Amino acid sequence: MLFRHFLALTFIVAIFSSTQARAEALTVTDDTGATVTLAAPAQRIVSLAPHVTELLFAAGGGARIVGAVSYSDYPPQATSIPHVGDNKSLDLERIVAMKPDLIVVWRHGNALRQIDRLRELHVPLFFSEPHRLDDIPVTIDKLGILLGTSTEANKASNAFRHDITNLRVRYANQPPVSVFYQVWDDPLMTLNGTHIVSEVIELCSGRNVFADLKPLVPTISTEAVLAADPEAIVTATPGATSSEHALPSLDTWRKWPSMKAVARGNLFGIDGDLINRPTPRLALGAAALCEDLEAARTRRPK
Repeated sequence: MLFRHFLALTFIVAIFSSTQARAEALTVTDDTGATVTLAAPAQRIVSLAPHVTELLFAAGGGARIVGAVSYSDYPPQATSIPHVGDNKSLDLERIVAMKPDLIVVWRHGNALRQIDRLRELHVPLFFSEPHRLDDIPVTIDKLGILLGTSTEANKASNAFRHDITNLRVRYANQPPVSVFYQVWDDPLMTLNGTHIVSEVIELCSGRNVFADLKPLVPTISTEAVLAADPEAIVTATPGATSSEHALPSLDTWRKWPSMKAVARGNLFGIDGDLINRPTPRLALGAAALCEDLEAARTRRPK
């Protein structure tokens, strides 16, 4: 009789423990729509994009990053994290040796072949690909869940939402400014209206003159820019990642002094690390761009 009671008690405890484990499992949906579930908060994380490293720090998990890719340079303490390659080539053996319990991947930055190899490691993968401003705080909150640091993550995400909301309210009723955003100068490239930078332009009451083009990053002609005759030309300027890769210059546009942007002195550069990375610092890049477009408004002919 006692033995039967013991077996029954053991069975109940096992069921309770299993139910509790399931209840404590951490589950989110990544940017591919896939479900990512961890049995416990991640303790050893590999970050495979610079923006991912920033998001992990914002979510309260910077100290748990055991490996990161090149140009993971913000915040400053990120520079001491061992590198596992870059967006073109990953050191898979080193990643395995780090024994990660979570790998955060940039779907369009990391090669598909490498992603397939990562899947073979049977380590949970979270794909990060923020396309819109609202995606940034959502991602921070999701990483906070996987890290068990939701309190800190929520503070960071809410601060970003607050900053973006303030900018949206401040510039919502300002007269629109036509903008050409130059990604590169040779070949000449821009962004269409679905890119997050174009959303930032809209936030500042700007209008991307090439928003309707189909490719995300279309190649265009000088003649097309001249025909659009934007009031402002904007590009990313060297930031923390500029030591090895020069960013495009706007000087060539001075050849056409009759263009509105040139005639009015509206050639603007925004720190590339602030405007190109989908991280909390994008609020700083947005604020800088809004100030530039406000300056362009003041330079309109009376």
